[in-house]
Amino acid sequence: MIDLLGRAGKLDEAEDLVNNMPFGPCTVAWMSLLSACRIHGGVERGSHVADCAFELDPTDSAPFVLLSNIYAAAGRLDDATKVLKVMNDRGVKKNSGSSFIEINKKVHEFVV
Repeated sequence: MIDLLGRAGKLDEAEDLVNNMPFGPCTVAWMSLLSACRIHGGVERGSHVADCAFELDPTDSAPFVLLSNIYAAAGRLDDATKVLKVMNDRGVKKNSGSSFIEINKKVHEFVV
């Protein structure tokens, strides 16, 4: 539901839903909202949401990368660089992307 509201641009409603969850928000909820902030350019909200995601899982690279992208898209390149520096200083590593393809009944993996 958070993802749907976020994609529709209803960031206030999505954040209200996250904040009023009876069992407390998880990383997935915060990341869904952070992705919506990236799509709709919610820089200040994105910064707050990323902080909430950092608290739940400080070793996850995704909120660092998304927040850096939010800042870069808003023209705040110094802030984008700072976020990536903090990520590096904390020893958080971005996971490599990979893709699988099957050719002649043999699976091949490509790592980026």
